[in-house]
Amino acid sequence: MNKMVSLTIDGARVTVPKGTTLLEAAGQTGADVPTICYHEHCTSYGLCRLCVVEVEGQRVLAAACVAKAQEDMTVNTASERVVRARKTILEMLDSAIDLSEAPEIAKHLDDYNIDKERFVEGWQRECEVIDDNPMFIRDYSQCILCWRCVQVCADDAQYAFAINFSGRGHETSISTFYNQELTLSSCVFCGQCVGVCPTGALKPKREWLLESGHTQDQIIKLTRAERRKKKRRQERPYQTG
Repeated sequence: MNKMVSLTIDGARVTVPKGTTLLEAAGQTGADVPTICYHEHCTSYGLCRLCVVEVEGQRVLAAACVAKAQEDMTVNTASERVVRARKTILEMLDSAIDLSEAPEIAKHLDDYNIDKERFVEGWQRECEVIDDNPMFIRDYSQCILCWRCVQVCADDAQYAFAINFSGRGHETSISTFYNQELTLSSCVFCGQCVGVCPTGALKPKREWLLESGHTQDQIIKLTRAERRKKKRRQERPYQTG
């Protein structure tokens, strides 16, 4: 039998199995803890920090998606300090990243009534769309580095290990090994990375072409051209032209 622990979240007493995260425990009390990088089918690493909560007696805010519930812990999921931290995170994201295709994050922006002018003069991520395969495009100007795509490509699902973090600081991005085209990487084009992307940074090629104004006939022609190009590469694997 699993050992149980009891704690207080926003004044409500809750008992959960040992090892339960604060995010899961808060869900049992009905507390609304926002998340971005968290995905129920991915390993949590607490990257975005939007799910932070205040734990009595702890100096820093805790990322609820990775922090474990402990006996007699007292947690506040919506204190003034917590709200201020979440609001700042959202304002920084909104100032640097194109979130126009991230409806879940847009809701958080509204819920926390962010100040869109606070970091208006800050750095912005600007990237050209990468169109190097027939299945999907990569627009890293919309990437928030949540790591979901990397996780499902790795040992959370596919075990292809085709992509990972690259660069440092503002130059950090998701990339293939040596920044090679996906068709030359270990990518198997399963599409799981597209499925977990929360922002539109990864998008099915057909959807992107339709949004770009292409007709169905044009898309069919482009798709056929991509298939011919792929076949030539398979026949001549050491030629990249």
